[in-house]
Amino acid sequence: MTNMKALKLILTGIAICTTLLSCGQDKMKKNINKPLNMNNIKTDTATFGQGCFWCAEAIFTSLEGVLKVTSGFSGGHVANPSYKDVCTGTTGHAEVIQVIYDPTKISYDLLLKAFWSSHDPTTLNRQGADVGTQYRSVIFYHDGHQKELAEKYKKDLDDSKIFSTPVVTEITAFTKFYPAEDYHQDYYANNKEASYCQFVIHPKLEKFKKIFADKMKK
Repeated sequence: MTNMKALKLILTGIAICTTLLSCGQDKMKKNINKPLNMNNIKTDTATFGQGCFWCAEAIFTSLEGVLKVTSGFSGGHVANPSYKDVCTGTTGHAEVIQVIYDPTKISYDLLLKAFWSSHDPTTLNRQGADVGTQYRSVIFYHDGHQKELAEKYKKDLDDSKIFSTPVVTEITAFTKFYPAEDYHQDYYANNKEASYCQFVIHPKLEKFKKIFADKMKK
């Protein structure tokens, strides 16, 4: 993680969503994927917000060692918010993904690298055409180790001047995660013909796979 030159190559290799499409415009299908059996597997949890959770879910699902990714909401003051509630920007929640992973196969350090490499952490409350506090760049840490790593990584990014403007990613303690409605789960896998998937998620995912080729699921 201290190799900022290598990190710069990764960051510059990922295209940021600048399309006029926003994540709420496409028609949605129900989730058709079966739940994953994780019995007898020691797991850990990471929670990230990086704009539209459809993009983030597709990216993190592709990584070896990631067992389950759930789209949802964190960081707000309203209990059990709906997608419609969060879209008003008044609940305080961010669209996030909850990542369940096998720490023997993938580290939190690598998850942070994937996080910062797959969105623009310098735009406040915005990713591409998705604008609002619900689209903010945020890391919800689950323990002191995650907090330490996230803060160090953010400082290294700023000190290295990889970006022309400061990193605005919020780093805050995890409190509560609310899963989004069923039709948001596995969105890319279930809606590849949708315009947002074709013109935003797919190109971004393909670029990510090229950079993290050795970390992809077979």
